[in-house]
Amino acid sequence: MKKIQISPSILSADFSQLGNEIKKLEEGGADMIHVDVMDGHYVPNLTIGPPVIKSLRSHTSLKFDVHLMISPVHKYIQSYADAGADIITIHPEATDNLQNSIKKIKKLKKKLGISLNPETKTDIIKKFLDQIDLVLIMSVNPGFGGQKFMPEVLDKVKELKDLRDKQKLNFDIEIDGGINFENSKLAIKAGANILVSGTTIFKSNNGDIKKNIDLLKSI
Repeated sequence: MKKIQISPSILSADFSQLGNEIKKLEEGGADMIHVDVMDGHYVPNLTIGPPVIKSLRSHTSLKFDVHLMISPVHKYIQSYADAGADIITIHPEATDNLQNSIKKIKKLKKKLGISLNPETKTDIIKKFLDQIDLVLIMSVNPGFGGQKFMPEVLDKVKELKDLRDKQKLNFDIEIDGGINFENSKLAIKAGANILVSGTTIFKSNNGDIKKNIDLLKSI
């Protein structure tokens, strides 16, 4: 079984104190920092861009797990790589040619993530699994924080874990959307090994980040 890792989403952080918030996450035992990038086009919300990511890079040595919810995504990959992303996750529907976008991310020597929305079938990525470092399963419809977890996506997590085992591959399975102390256990049991969480980490237990991260990791 892969080690369980926590990737806190800074979407739930205090944006006026992002540098300090990231330091708190690192001190609290976060394994990486999840950065949600939204364009107001692919998803109905706007968040941060490359300049903010670049300015945050000096505040932590943790990996930046950058989820690009933007379309068309291909022409922006270079900008996010240059800004300091370590993992670049894209949506298959957001590029005209998924193979070309995969090649671009790999050429930039970044880890490649592919994200599947709740309604997106795994068939769209099966032929690429040997090139993928991470599959991000969305357990809410992307665009806003604080939504309710959709348990039906756990079937996709199980399917991907089975495919990984059968094909002897090594990609991570990440899950994002409404993750809390209860459903995190279900996600881990289904095969997820990276949990993205925002509200639960920043708001639960009077904002005790270390306690919240530890609780999410416990099965």
